[in-house]
Amino acid sequence: MIYIKKEKAQFYSGDGYSGMDYPSTDKDINFAVIKIEGRSPKIGYQVNTECKELLYIMEGNGTVSLKERKEKISFKQGDVIVLEKNECYAFDGDFEAAVPCTPAWTSEQHKYIEE
Repeated sequence: MIYIKKEKAQFYSGDGYSGMDYPSTDKDINFAVIKIEGRSPKIGYQVNTECKELLYIMEGNGTVSLKERKEKISFKQGDVIVLEKNECYAFDGDFEAAVPCTPAWTSEQHKYIEE
């Protein structure tokens, strides 16, 4: 078992997004809570080259744009989104989400893609 107190979570923020990463030594899964306000990323798309990302929308609403499919999907509180490994996406909206990733998300495998 791994137990991570909220006080151990590490806050981060950027242009239109913020979050709390819960530190873990488990390489198979990790967890964060994210808040998006506006478009993220501001330009282009982002992709996780090693992990799947699941988002449970705790509050708010928005859209996720998928580059390869050229589609935009609307979501709201209570919905779940699963982003596959290597799927290029961008968010737009005002929402907060609980996000486990498997295998564990790392900044090295997270990339930004120009349009």
